[in-house]
Amino acid sequence: MNDERQFAIDVVRTLVKSGYQALWAGGCVRDQLLGVAPKDYDVATNATPDQIRDLFGRKRTLPIGAAFGVITVVGNKSQGQIEVATFRKDGGDSDGRRPDAVSFSSAEEDAQRRDFTINGLFFDPLKEQILDFVGGQEDLAKQVIRAIGDPHERLDEDKLRMLRAVRFAATYGFELDKETESAVVQHADEIRVVSVERISAELRRMLVHKNRRLAGELLRKTKLLSVILPEFTQTLLEETWNDTLATLDFLSEPSFATAFAVVVRSICDAAESSVEMVNTICRRMKLSNEEISSAEFQLQQYPLVLAGVEAPWPQLQRVLIDDRGGELITFCRALSQQLGRGADGVQFCAAKLALPAAELNPSRLLDGNDLQDAGIPSGPHYKRLIDSIRDEQLMGRLNSSEEALVFAQAHWDKLNSGGE
Repeated sequence: MNDERQFAIDVVRTLVKSGYQALWAGGCVRDQLLGVAPKDYDVATNATPDQIRDLFGRKRTLPIGAAFGVITVVGNKSQGQIEVATFRKDGGDSDGRRPDAVSFSSAEEDAQRRDFTINGLFFDPLKEQILDFVGGQEDLAKQVIRAIGDPHERLDEDKLRMLRAVRFAATYGFELDKETESAVVQHADEIRVVSVERISAELRRMLVHKNRRLAGELLRKTKLLSVILPEFTQTLLEETWNDTLATLDFLSEPSFATAFAVVVRSICDAAESSVEMVNTICRRMKLSNEEISSAEFQLQQYPLVLAGVEAPWPQLQRVLIDDRGGELITFCRALSQQLGRGADGVQFCAAKLALPAAELNPSRLLDGNDLQDAGIPSGPHYKRLIDSIRDEQLMGRLNSSEEALVFAQAHWDKLNSGGE
């Protein structure tokens, strides 16, 4: 038994010994029943936040979520932290993002305010007993994602639940309950009230998961895709989305930037400026600067990789030695499989990328200081001259500093005489 699990048991035991009801709740119960090791543990109890803090001590508790009845209990380094939440029922949700008010309640009422039946389960780790007030065990067995109670009410309470429904269905390979799916379709336009940061966080989790293709299918089926990415016209979706799904399926352990680049490739290819388009989309989604840079790079450079040996090697080499070169190969390998072409180019580039650094990216034969020492002053053609020397080196036509100096002098004379 790992330390996190033992700590979660100990937190329950401490609460129960003090006369409170305490249970594991939500995702950790679901994952345990699915045979998946929980990533973290949440505890639900009838103890109030003040009682929780008094019991575990102020130094071991953090009141970060106290307004919603949640206290974080801090263990040692190996134990981590556990959120202990008081059973509650939520008031109205006028903004579709958070409850207007909360009041403390019972375990059964607490289960009723949760999103989906598979997340509304409780487990008593001391008695090893499941408490199911919402039919979660049955839906796990049927492999169905079903909203608790009225799906329209559950989605009204938090619009992000629409994306969560898609993510859970895709992650576990489950079906969306028909009524729940219908409610998502009807409310899809309302996802706009959710912050783009929360939307992007859900997309990250979907698109790096191995079932990303299913996530893509469900995003379109529920109408969420065209709301999140309005650049996808109906025509563009009909013409390109099946190809996009196939490419997503071919991806192997991609970064989010790579998977997102696959999603928006058809949009960007149809735009007058693909780089400008992907930049606009990524910034609207508030992706990180690193993610934006990587997505732009992949969408700009993939034709070069697909061309492979037919591309000018100096140009290709500069792309491959970039820190984003590995992501680009992942992108292009999947794309070539979907297109049915470009595999030789990808294989060529992957082989080059696997070379020792000194062979793939040899030290320059000359730099600016060497040129100045040879009597060639800096000027408007200086960078062009240095780049030409580097290109000749990479093509294997210059192999020593002496050869490079001879080339530099001759090339410099031509540039100054207007010969080039």
